[in-house]
Amino acid sequence: MPDSGLAVFEKDSFNAEKYVKELVQDCVGGPELQQTKAKIQSHSDTVSSTLKKHVYENYMQFIETAKEISHLESEMYQLSHILIEQRNLLSTLRDESMLDDQKYIIEDQSIDPNENEEQQNKKAIQLIKESLIGYKGNLDDKVFIHEGGLIELDPNDYRPICRIHLFLFNEILVLAKVKHDKKLEFLTEYDTKKIAVINIKDLDGVNKNAINVFTSDGARIFQCVNSASKLEWIDKFEVAIKFNQLKHKKGPAPQPPTTLNLKNRQQKSVDSEIMMTLSPTASEVAAAVVENLAPDWLASAPEEIQAEIAQRHFEDCLALVQKCEEYLVKDSSFRGAAEIREKIKGLKSTLSSVLMQELSNSQSRSLQAALRSSRRPLKLLVEMEKAREACGILLRVCSSAIRTSQRQARRNNLAVSELFFCDVAQVASEFLRAFSSKVSCTSALIVWCNMELQYFASQLIKHYLTKDTQLEMVARVVEGVRNPCSKLTDIGLDLSYHMEGLLRNTLEQLLEEAKFRLVDSIGRTEDVWQPYNLQTKTNLRSVLKEFDALGLDMKPLVTGDTWINLTQTSVNFCRHFLTTTESCAYLAKYDSLKQDAEQLLKELFLAQHAVKPHPSMSVDLNFIAKNKIYMGDVLLPIAIARFEKISDKKPELLMELQLQLRGPPKPKPRSVYQTDVL
Repeated sequence: MPDSGLAVFEKDSFNAEKYVKELVQDCVGGPELQQTKAKIQSHSDTVSSTLKKHVYENYMQFIETAKEISHLESEMYQLSHILIEQRNLLSTLRDESMLDDQKYIIEDQSIDPNENEEQQNKKAIQLIKESLIGYKGNLDDKVFIHEGGLIELDPNDYRPICRIHLFLFNEILVLAKVKHDKKLEFLTEYDTKKIAVINIKDLDGVNKNAINVFTSDGARIFQCVNSASKLEWIDKFEVAIKFNQLKHKKGPAPQPPTTLNLKNRQQKSVDSEIMMTLSPTASEVAAAVVENLAPDWLASAPEEIQAEIAQRHFEDCLALVQKCEEYLVKDSSFRGAAEIREKIKGLKSTLSSVLMQELSNSQSRSLQAALRSSRRPLKLLVEMEKAREACGILLRVCSSAIRTSQRQARRNNLAVSELFFCDVAQVASEFLRAFSSKVSCTSALIVWCNMELQYFASQLIKHYLTKDTQLEMVARVVEGVRNPCSKLTDIGLDLSYHMEGLLRNTLEQLLEEAKFRLVDSIGRTEDVWQPYNLQTKTNLRSVLKEFDALGLDMKPLVTGDTWINLTQTSVNFCRHFLTTTESCAYLAKYDSLKQDAEQLLKELFLAQHAVKPHPSMSVDLNFIAKNKIYMGDVLLPIAIARFEKISDKKPELLMELQLQLRGPPKPKPRSVYQTDVL
């Protein structure tokens, strides 16, 4: 009898079926088998209760472990926060030490402070040119204003990128990279007339003492060594910007710093306290002075405007600028009004530059995305009376987007004409909506449309209307241009005549080449001058169906089961002549091409009509005459009708040809009972 203890069930080689068979064979009678079953059931209950106990213990241990993990996670978060603070602190200390180690180029050199300003400026520029590696520009006619070392930060996460040394002149800002050996390598330069500087508020040491400089390449963020250096850079940038803003006005231009302060570049502030006993008269004077100060909101407006620009709240920024301007128009008698007015004016110019840059940044997008993203800056620029500059930037962005989409369409074998005119319609609609109140900007749209049309026509000729292009393909391209171009009249743009003029010379050349090629192909294959046998009824039905689509019924010419009572050459020419007529009719919609298209058809028809069999051939002359009569009496009238239906113009040359083939009118037959004698 097999062992019924728990040990047997724990073996890896345990087989339940084998165990039951052995158990049944060894047990004697039913009672013994029932006892064994009860014992096994007892083992099962014991194992089940033990399993439940272990599951409960594991569950409790899991809960305790989860609590420990939660506490550990909280501690790790605190530790991570502490490490981040330490990293920021160390980074700040490192940056400040790096900037402290950065010496001024002019300060390291010996310049005699007793020299006049012009001599000092020349020496300073010479020292800067010697210290810059790779600079090829001209600094001789510039006025040096300020220099210093900064850290360039990543605009996304404010991570330090590299050490930068800036040289600020009255007309340009020169950027140089500080190499490991502390030499300066020239990077780039910007026109000070096209830059704007914004003060960035400190955010828990992440971007402490940083300024945002908007350039033609986008925004660049620089970190100064301390707040005093930051304020000094902002002041110097204002000097350079005002220098360019006022130099074309009457009166002297603003002067740069009178001396190059080589020994102390930190802004010095002297705090003084004045104690006085106010008499009643003095109190009144003091009260009058307090009342004559600017309102608090106006005094703090420049800083708020800078913050709004940095946070890209352009609508709120413009509203605050306009509010300040309106207040200054009503009341400018308070102290510091002129200074606030200049600050507001400079910030308004900065906002304009930022909006222009925002408008230009949509250049790499698709046309639809560019138009959507341009609505916000366009609306604000129009309100700021910058519509003329804004419309120029918008149209340049649209040109880039349209030409990019055209290249992709050609690459993917799409309909470029419909896409182009659809894009032009979108641009025109968006332009008219944005500048509805600025009628003077409409001329810019007209000029832009003409320029884009010229470029589109040149690309169309280059890629689709090349030499030896089949006439059918030429007609398809021209018709694909004409239809969407005519739809622009729905929005007030009629470019059809200009488009016709741009394509006229090319289409005339293609028509002339096609005429020479088609006429030259007539008679190259020798005709047997026998009825055309299609071999099978299926082929015959296919040919008849094809000619029905072209407007020519050949059923009266069918003889027998598979014969057409014309030569094979005549049948093929009928097909070819009708398709050529259709292509020429589409081209004849342009009045300038109608004469050339008709001339092609006339010469092609006459060339086939003049074909004769070789003198050595024995042919039925009546059959030859039947082919020619069919061409003149049936084919030519159908071609004339089809030409007139498509082009909506009567083909005078073909109608004259029809009259010539008919000959002079036949006299009416006279009755023997009639006489001309009175």
